[in-house]
Amino acid sequence: MEIKHRILVLQFSSIMKETRLGEFEEVILLLVGILTDQAYAMKLAEEFEQQSGRSVSIGAVHSTLERLREKGFLTSEMGQPTAERGGRRKRLYRITAEGQQALSASRDLRMNLWSQFPAFSGQ
Repeated sequence: MEIKHRILVLQFSSIMKETRLGEFEEVILLLVGILTDQAYAMKLAEEFEQQSGRSVSIGAVHSTLERLREKGFLTSEMGQPTAERGGRRKRLYRITAEGQQALSASRDLRMNLWSQFPAFSGQ
């Protein structure tokens, strides 16, 4: 019985890993939704730094975008070549319905927890 329990826990954990959002993933996903048709890696990094006051490497943004795409929370496509990039194209990201659901679940969890925190709930 103990082995079956461990297997179920491991299976549940692997499912949760695929759909849960880390803090940075959540912020990047929100920024993709905010920036709509201008959501590309460099713009996301700039917006993150402006909104949070924290620096971020472009590599961290790229790896996070790839993880979110693998989870099904984002889609991507190549945009048109631009002069500012020397004629190269940007990879543009869009949030999916699954990404919106993940953000909604994350928001609901946080709101529920904040409402239970005595210092902020008015209790």
